[in-house]
Amino acid sequence: MESPVPEILYERAEHAARFIRSRVGEDVRHALVLGSGLGAFADELEDPLAIPYEEIPGFARSTVEGHAGRLVIGKVAGVTVAAMQGRFHYYEGYTLDEVTFPVRTLGLLGVRSLVLTNAAGGLNNTFTQGSLIVISDHLNLMGASPLRGANDPRFGPRFPDMTAVYDHDYQETAINEAHEMGLELRRGIYAALAGPNYETPAEIRMLRLLGADAVGMSTVPEALAARHMGVKVLGLSCITNMAAGVEDRLIDHAEVIETGERVRETFAELLRRVIPKLQ
Repeated sequence: MESPVPEILYERAEHAARFIRSRVGEDVRHALVLGSGLGAFADELEDPLAIPYEEIPGFARSTVEGHAGRLVIGKVAGVTVAAMQGRFHYYEGYTLDEVTFPVRTLGLLGVRSLVLTNAAGGLNNTFTQGSLIVISDHLNLMGASPLRGANDPRFGPRFPDMTAVYDHDYQETAINEAHEMGLELRRGIYAALAGPNYETPAEIRMLRLLGADAVGMSTVPEALAARHMGVKVLGLSCITNMAAGVEDRLIDHAEVIETGERVRETFAELLRRVIPKLQ
């Protein structure tokens, strides 16, 4: 599918935002994107309103196991949040405009803080399966950017600064709240590849040399689109498996889902603590 010209993309996102606002009836300042196996958090929101993606103008459909495909709007400790229960991926055949369209829509809805979560492969030997990490920076190795093409200044500047994609204060908040839980939450650099195949051991060795601690197939396009719009970002990865060659075993997506399920309550508790403190 061809990417729409910027003016049309903006109008489509504005239309989708108006549709969501008509259903919600109040301002939404915080949003989450819940990755593979992590979507259960949306089921715990207070006073939830669930909107299937197919009902929202311009939204694609999630085709991956572990991604329910709906937007759930509810409250966490009295704070209204919009939670994407599943995301769209570049490897599904969608353009990066389609992948990031929900982020564009949420930005026009009024969202000012975005929590991006994902299931990731671990490259750092000090991480274990089921570990949670806060993303401090990323490597975009997908070979593309959602900002490519003509720029619409209503979204953001032509050349947005990416010195601090992942807000430092948000990182500190997440680490402090994890500490209060007795949980070690360490910083890590996330590498994004296009997928859908998992990486080869040689590619993993390359990523480790580049300084990556975790690897996945999402998050970076959404982070770039959010920062383009001035939305602050917190990134959290669940290490659901060790990457190829790190351990002497094959990688299975079912294991990714199972690990996400296993850390579900810890992950949910961290989000319940962090979200009300994101300003």
